[in-house]
Amino acid sequence: MENQTRNLGQIVCILVLALCLQTFNSTAQKATNPVIFSDVPDIAMIRVGDTYYMSSTTMHLSPGLPIMKSKDMINWEIASYAYTRLGESDALNLESGKNAYGKGSWASSLRYHKGTFYVSTFSSTTGLTYIYSTKNIEKGNWKTAAFSPSLHDHSLFFDDDGKAYMIYGAGKIMIVQLNADLTGIEANTKPEVLIENANLPVGANYSGLPAEGSQLFKINGKYYLFNICWPRGGMRTVLVHRAEQLKGKYEGKVALQDKGVAQGGLIQTKDASWYAYLFRDFGAVGRIPYLVPVTWDSGWPIIGKDNKVPEMLDLPKQNKVIPAIVASDEFKRKSSEPKLPLVWQWNHNPVDQLWSVDQRPGFLRLTTGSLATGLMDAKNTLTQRTFGPQSSATIAMDVTGMKDGDYSGISLLQKKFGWIGIKMVDGAKFITSEGVATASTTTEIPFSQRTIYLRADCNFQDRKDQAKFFYSLDGKSWTAIDGTLKMEYTIPHFMGYRFGLFNYSTKSAGGYADFDYFHISSSATN
Repeated sequence: MENQTRNLGQIVCILVLALCLQTFNSTAQKATNPVIFSDVPDIAMIRVGDTYYMSSTTMHLSPGLPIMKSKDMINWEIASYAYTRLGESDALNLESGKNAYGKGSWASSLRYHKGTFYVSTFSSTTGLTYIYSTKNIEKGNWKTAAFSPSLHDHSLFFDDDGKAYMIYGAGKIMIVQLNADLTGIEANTKPEVLIENANLPVGANYSGLPAEGSQLFKINGKYYLFNICWPRGGMRTVLVHRAEQLKGKYEGKVALQDKGVAQGGLIQTKDASWYAYLFRDFGAVGRIPYLVPVTWDSGWPIIGKDNKVPEMLDLPKQNKVIPAIVASDEFKRKSSEPKLPLVWQWNHNPVDQLWSVDQRPGFLRLTTGSLATGLMDAKNTLTQRTFGPQSSATIAMDVTGMKDGDYSGISLLQKKFGWIGIKMVDGAKFITSEGVATASTTTEIPFSQRTIYLRADCNFQDRKDQAKFFYSLDGKSWTAIDGTLKMEYTIPHFMGYRFGLFNYSTKSAGGYADFDYFHISSSATN
């Protein structure tokens, strides 16, 4: 009997272990929310065949309006940008004390219609609405149409009658017909009210962010309009209106209120499942994309599991964002390669004559061409996204080309920025930092070598939102700058923190810094 009991216990243990291993393996093979732990806001998504495409907002950065692609809706890579430069103005060029921080271009609409890809956006900076089109979304070669006025948070929509429309607005949702070649509003037509008060599903006495972020879909003969609102004292909320006809009458519902995950639309997978693509404000790292499963009930999309955003998804497991969304760079280029990979974007429009990866092969050279008061108006700051839960960037920089009044290094760019680098004063160089709460007012360490190694570490775990800066004389032994940068997401910049390589002058133009490499990783020490 004792042996039988012991054997039975062993069998139970084996079965429990097998069940645990099965559960672990099943969980390990699933994707988790957020889909990308980095700033990819205002997403619009389509599927063409077996490939998904997603557009997003990068506002004041150039090139802009990024297009990402995926085969599984989880693992994304940057495929192209809709534009190289949004336009030419003092604000977009960081001229005359003006800037486009938090502006530039905002929420886009992505469509595929009769063999052509369309992505549209709008800009309060230029006062225009833009429609970019191409036959090959991955190779780009976008054709541009721009017209006024700037239609806020619009949704480009091709109806079955062959006509194209834009749905736009905040609170009061409008619709307007476009002309046949999509270069403007159809002549002799006027905007019409689609929904007088899209906030009503939240309550007749609603106060807060008016319903915006329109995305319109036609599914099984019905029209579904997605919007976001943000009740005062509450959280970001998904609203859905539906109608039998394009111009109404629309009835609306609150579709999701959980974790502040909101703004987006619907996508159907290759296996006919439905998901809502949305995003979530997550502190200093920015607005991060989520996928939420959708079922249907009486013709309404039911978002979430028991109206909650799940952590686990029945989709393939994520790979790392490196090198698909962010990537290290040795700045070594073959003649057939682009000068900069797609992971890089400039802070505002670059001055192309003042940067190079050819002047000194294997190095990115940033040369000053005008004076700046500091990092925020420094031209040709080259950026990549930070990402969570932790991320770190390391650079090696040759500073022999710097001139008096020059500042060069690595930054964490947002309104409440921080950086570590080299400054040159009266022929002498110093390791210094700015924006970091240090024990002393300024860290200044005399520096006489040719090359300095610098590092910035970010911790976004559980919205800790802290950064530390380090320097090294040999690239092996690191010294931390006293203090911590408490990163904050600010509305004026409206963007998650970015790693930035910079070189600016406060005295005279012509100095340069040579960046040997940029290494990015998912480890950080703070």
